[in-house]
Amino acid sequence: MPNIKSAKKRVVVTEKKAGVNKAFNTTIKTTLKKFDKALEEGDKTAIAEAHRAAVKKIDTAAAKGYVHKNTAARRKSRMAKKVSEAK
Repeated sequence: MPNIKSAKKRVVVTEKKAGVNKAFNTTIKTTLKKFDKALEEGDKTAIAEAHRAAVKKIDTAAAKGYVHKNTAARRKSRMAKKVSEAK
């Protein structure tokens, strides 16, 4: 455990930021799972809706720095490919 006041503060701030990052990444994973489930069902309107929601969530994550921009682009590209294959 840190003894210096600023080090104690850093521990608290780091834990708080880690919690926020984990929560946001969890929501991204959830939206991606919903997208995959819509693909399995084959309903085109559900696929389009899930794709739109997932892309929005990924763009938000990239803009806020939760995910690297190249990671976001890769995920969106893979999803777009799956959508075009489903049609």
